[in-house]
Amino acid sequence: MTLTGKQKAAMLLMSLDAATASELLKGVDAQVIQDLALELAYLDASGHRNTRQTAQVAQQFCSSLQSPETFHFDSFLNEMLKNTVGEDKAGNIQKQIQYLLHKRDPFIPIRSVDAPTIAAVLEQEHPQAAAVVLSELPARKSSEVLGLLGEGVRLTAISRITTCETVTKEAKTRIAEAVCNRLEAFTSTRSSETQTGPEQSLRKVAVILRNLGPELREGLLGAIKEADEEAGAKVADLMIIWEDIPQVSDRPLQEGLRGTDAKQLALALSKADEVIIEKIKSNISERAKAALDEEASLMSAPKEEEIKEARGQIIASLRELDAKGELTFIEE
Repeated sequence: MTLTGKQKAAMLLMSLDAATASELLKGVDAQVIQDLALELAYLDASGHRNTRQTAQVAQQFCSSLQSPETFHFDSFLNEMLKNTVGEDKAGNIQKQIQYLLHKRDPFIPIRSVDAPTIAAVLEQEHPQAAAVVLSELPARKSSEVLGLLGEGVRLTAISRITTCETVTKEAKTRIAEAVCNRLEAFTSTRSSETQTGPEQSLRKVAVILRNLGPELREGLLGAIKEADEEAGAKVADLMIIWEDIPQVSDRPLQEGLRGTDAKQLALALSKADEVIIEKIKSNISERAKAALDEEASLMSAPKEEEIKEARGQIIASLRELDAKGELTFIEE
């Protein structure tokens, strides 16, 4: 990849610690800082940054600079912007960066998805769309996805990759958006399919039991555990799941959210259904909402495990309330 002047400047900043980078940028126009921050985010998100290029750029600036052994991009960018333009402007810049990143390269979200999922979605796409996506992936991941495609789709896609240069930017953007939507739908469907068969039946039992009085519920749950300990444990867990939050009464939900900090809550609400987001936001203070929005604006793409863990903490709090008989539901 041939680097532009701004990308070289951004890569140079990457080779420095955040405090030094902030010192270099003091007095620089805010628009220039935003442009550099965008280049930083783009190089990191697109995977174009590498140690060799960083070292080459650093050597051009000063032979004594070396690429650090480890680099935490999110904390670097956050600290650099806060130290340079202040906390409020830093938040606004990062929001703008997310928008500009998507506008500049709409394939960035696709590159972060695992190869088997991409292959499963591309199997259903037009061969030309599949070829465009493959041409926008890093070479190694593109090869991996190709290996997972059916032979017919694979051969057709390969034959069309050579024509991708003639596809207009607007057409590529539409393809990226369509594939992103399919990936999101595929992920949601796959997640819901994990709760099928016996687990669906256990979930029905769990919902029935949670509507009973505490003594009767505990007695029946104890009987299930006595007959099948594993099934009883699953029923207990399935009484309250993440998707139940819209039906939880306001007061116990407020109590359950009380010990959750803004960062964990932002993680939990990442990729959540809008109805759950609105339910939780309507049960926290304005100050907590502001902190939540700030954390969400500073957050890069979180891992699924992080989201699951954050949601699990909230559900654990609600289960504790349920064990005390303090959790109630607004049943439909």
